[in-house]
Amino acid sequence: MDFNLNEEQQAFQEAARAFAQGEMAPYAAEWDEKKIFPKETFIKAGELGFMGMYTPEESGGMALGRLDTAVILEELASGCTSTAAYISIHNMATWMIATWGTQPVKDEWCSELVMGTKLGSYCLTEPGAGSDAGSLRTTAKKDGDEYVINGSKMFISGAGETDVLVLMVRTGSSEDGARGISAFAVPANLPGISYGKNEDKMGWNSQPTRAISFEDVRVPSANLLGAEGEGFKIAMKGLDGGRINIATCSLGAAQACINHTQAYMQERKQFGKPIASFQALQFKLADMVTELVAARQMVYLAASKLDENAVDKTTYCAMAKRFATDVGFNVCNDAMQLHGGYGYIKEYPIERFMRDSRVHQILEGTNEIMRVITARRILEEGGTDAIR
Repeated sequence: MDFNLNEEQQAFQEAARAFAQGEMAPYAAEWDEKKIFPKETFIKAGELGFMGMYTPEESGGMALGRLDTAVILEELASGCTSTAAYISIHNMATWMIATWGTQPVKDEWCSELVMGTKLGSYCLTEPGAGSDAGSLRTTAKKDGDEYVINGSKMFISGAGETDVLVLMVRTGSSEDGARGISAFAVPANLPGISYGKNEDKMGWNSQPTRAISFEDVRVPSANLLGAEGEGFKIAMKGLDGGRINIATCSLGAAQACINHTQAYMQERKQFGKPIASFQALQFKLADMVTELVAARQMVYLAASKLDENAVDKTTYCAMAKRFATDVGFNVCNDAMQLHGGYGYIKEYPIERFMRDSRVHQILEGTNEIMRVITARRILEEGGTDAIR
């Protein structure tokens, strides 16, 4: 498959690259150090359409395909990986509201979400339900024209700073498993909602991560996304795209590290000559670039499968997420090695890209779960012919 970008995609790429280098990269170190959630930057991103990339046009979005979105997100992640990752999460939450929300809910939220003047969080993970999303315990009980929500979520990006929560809850019994899960758009400031501390994390410091508790939170029935019991289906559709998004953020971090490393190798001298002249280091850089190009092609292939709604799209998204996030982290780590001691200090951005990319191997389904998904397709649906 030919992944040469068309003129429109090249224009998106150039606009995103300019935004990343002008509005993100100069401030990324400060956002990381001071744990700043850059809301003004999100508004600027919204003016370019980056806060509603694949949200339908009727809800104010750009209605881009996932391949188009990947092209944009990679550039944003090369400026600040943590901030780009939040933008990707916001895009998923906005798309879910625009796709499955009732008209009153879409009217209330979508225009401001796509402009970045209001922000969204996606709430699936619980203390006892991470990889096993179907076992979540937060409940929503019908009471007249409302649902009453009780339970908790954890590791929620943007929590405490965002305006609306796309919340996965159990409306059926525990015996119903995934069939008993529903999705809601929940205003983040409703009575009964409380937030934990901003977690002290290894990376992703430009976006807060908090636990959320729900105690007798009353939500109108109109805030249900889709039909009751469709929440798990919505979540899984979101995760296919979410995995591509996070994989793409790893590509951006890796590309940024390669760019910095290429320049550093030309400037840094040892034994009287630039370290770029040493064949062992040339080989390392060549391997880094080769693996990044392979990962990018795999992400583009999976994004194209998603755009085509191919029957094997979930498997390709899982494979691309596993491969690209592993490669992305390894490239960042190798870039640090090539920088020597300088790579380990915060004067250079390499250590921040490495810290920010590490979590990509964990979230949106751990890379171990990505292997489970891929193996299931191979073993249960026709061997390697199932993924041709």
